[in-house]
Parts: sequence; C-alpha cells; structure tokens
Amino acid sequence: MSYLIRPARPSDAESCARAYAPYTAMLINFEYSAPDGAEMARRITETMRDYPWLICEKDGEVIGYAYAHRFRTRPAYDWDAELSIYLDRSATGAGVGPALYSALLELLRLQNYVNVYGAVSIPNPPSERLHEKLGFERVAVFRRTGRKLGEWRDLAFYHIVLNDYAASPAEVIPFPALAPEAVLRACAEGAARLNK
Repeated sequence: MSYLIRPARPSDAESCARAYAPYTAMLINFEYSAPDGAEMARRITETMRDYPWLICEKDGEVIGYAYAHRFRTRPAYDWDAELSIYLDRSATGAGVGPALYSALLELLRLQNYVNVYGAVSIPNPPSERLHEKLGFERVAVFRRTGRKLGEWRDLAFYHIVLNDYAASPAEVIPFPALAPEAVLRACAEGAARLNK
C-alpha cells in the first residue's frame, strides 16, 4: 500500500466530485447539491491561483483532498485562511485527514499565513477530533446558523496560529510562487505519516 500527497490538477475534478458528493446529502456539509466535474475543475483552478489544493492518492487512486481558501474579503484578513477537507468514505479513520491537513498547514505557513480556521458543522466528532489533534482550538460556536435537511445546525470555528503576530508581517506568497521543492517536501512529509 502506497500513499502520495500532491497538488491537485484540473484532471482530478471528477475524483474530487465523487469524494465530495456524499457530503452534500449529509448535515455536516451546508452545500445542497453535489457539483459536477466541470464545476469542481473550476473550483480547483480558481482556488489554486492563491491557495493550495492537495490530493491524497492510495495506490494511484484519489481518496481525498484538502484545500485552503480566503477567510474573509477585507484586506485586514489577508493573513487568514480557512481549510476544507473531504475524504472518500473508504479512507476515513486511516489517518488520511491528519496527513493532508499537516501538509496543507505547512504550505500555508510557508506562504506566510498567520491565522488558519476550520469551520465544522456540529456535532461532527471525526472533524472535531481532527482539528483538536492538530492543535486547533475551538474559538467560537454560531448557534443554529445553517439550515439543511429540515434541521438548524451549529457551526464551530477552530483556530491555529502558524506564524508570529509581527507588527509588519511578511507578504503572503501566492501558492504558485512557492518554491516547487518546498511544496514537494511538505507533501512528502504529509504522506510519510501514512507510509509507515
């Protein structure tokens, strides 16, 4: 069994759409309809203009992905990012989540992001454990903020600090401008957690 973590390509869109689709039928995700491959390709391309989108493969087959995106739109939030992760149901509980998130967090640290947030519809024990395992702290819960499948759901925000709160923080480096060897190293270190 061999695992690989790597940056996404638009050609991964169909695999990502398949992994994501079941979540749109669940209360833990607030999207109502599953996007098709074309929409997922658009999302990958748009996201990767600035942020990492990582794929995890097991023996050459895509089993999950994680990506970062903008937290809020005003310039004061330029050093903040939010994370999302989705795994094929066959990959849950195998350590894929921590491996993907670890690689993603390292890339965001290298990009000079300071604050990173994870939003979790609760209750969702696996996602809550994932964030806590990686050192995130639950900082807020918005009560009954999302409605899906006839239920109102709470949304918890988890937070981790990646870089110092400098008076003049380093400019954020867009993901495509990171050194390729740094990207490969972060991905390899994430995959090493699975290839023990």
